[in-house]
Amino acid sequence: MRIVVLAGGIGGARFLRGLKQAAPDADITVIGNTGDDIHLFGLKVCPDLDTVMYTLGDGINEEQGWGRADETFHLKEELAAYGVGPGWFGLGDRDFATHIVRTQMITAGFPLSAVTQALCDRWKPGVRLIPMTDDRVETHVAVELDGERKAVHFQEYWVRLRASVPAEAVVPVGAEQSKPAPGVLEAVAEADVILFPPSNPVVSVGTILAVPGIREAIADAGVPVVGLSPIVGDAPVRGMADKVLAAVGVESTAAAVAEHYGSGLLDGWLVDTVDADAVTRVKAAGILCRAVPLMMSDLDATAQMAREALTLAEEAREA
Repeated sequence: MRIVVLAGGIGGARFLRGLKQAAPDADITVIGNTGDDIHLFGLKVCPDLDTVMYTLGDGINEEQGWGRADETFHLKEELAAYGVGPGWFGLGDRDFATHIVRTQMITAGFPLSAVTQALCDRWKPGVRLIPMTDDRVETHVAVELDGERKAVHFQEYWVRLRASVPAEAVVPVGAEQSKPAPGVLEAVAEADVILFPPSNPVVSVGTILAVPGIREAIADAGVPVVGLSPIVGDAPVRGMADKVLAAVGVESTAAAVAEHYGSGLLDGWLVDTVDADAVTRVKAAGILCRAVPLMMSDLDATAQMAREALTLAEEAREA
């Protein structure tokens, strides 16, 4: 079975770990979000790609879900001593090494997709990880700060501001001029199943879909497309997805997110058991729906979520 997964950071990475257990013989291709990418200290940082790579390569900080395990921060402390910022983005010493290697390779002329493959040669994540594009795309958020409307990088909004001010708009800058990275459209065309994990529907999965050609390829793939709701009980399972959903006019409910993707893209949608009342609304939108436990409390629970998604995909195929 060939499975394509559109993944953001922590939620996508943890779901993938469960998917690997649920379908150990599957050929899994992960299309990773690069809209969170940011340039810091002269280095290209790819938070979502690295979170997938570290998580599946057993190098992640399990407690926080991002960054390296057994991390130290001597370099960050030295930079701060020189007055060099930003101090709000916590790059550790081990993590710095990844960004240095990536930046050196890109400077030497290698595209991000080739660099990601080279980095994965070390981590051996057990999936094929492809960035959504080799082109520069960075998500920005329009906010009002100190009485002035301005755009800030998504990382600044998420990490420094902690989404404490309303997001008035979310823009994947550069997406319209980008094109899918090599292998992305081919993977979609050859897939047996396409999954949207419980990643942020606006700034993770949504940004991937903003790359011209990807949404259309998925809609035209002719295979089941199944998503898992990142909203449980009208609130994000993790993070602050409700803040950016509001910016695009979508209510923070499992049913509304399914409608946001739409029946032209989704064939099936899983909601948590606490949102069982949403099943009827989602079905009315032309999307198969089932209520199952969606909390990734441990690996076995996550693997069961993945099995439910694959089962719903089969139902969609036969419908």
